[in-house]
Amino acid sequence: MMVVGIVGVCVVLAVLAFFVPRLSHHPQRGTQRGLGLGSRAGSKAPGVLGRVFSKPFRSSSKAVGRSGSAGRRARGRMPF
Repeated sequence: MMVVGIVGVCVVLAVLAFFVPRLSHHPQRGTQRGLGLGSRAGSKAPGVLGRVFSKPFRSSSKAVGRSGSAGRRARGRMPF
């Protein structure tokens, strides 16, 4: 269920970044901040479990960043 939610957030951010690039930075940062909290909380588990619990949040944060920047980059390549 979390994977579907992250994919949905990435799609919304990419579309938002394409249509209104300046207004897409705030939602992107907010989403990454929330995922960072999850990553930090997961990393407090001892040993290998800390890396296992924090990895989904780190990779999701990277995906959110990439989708936002991809939308802005695509908008910059448009001829209009």
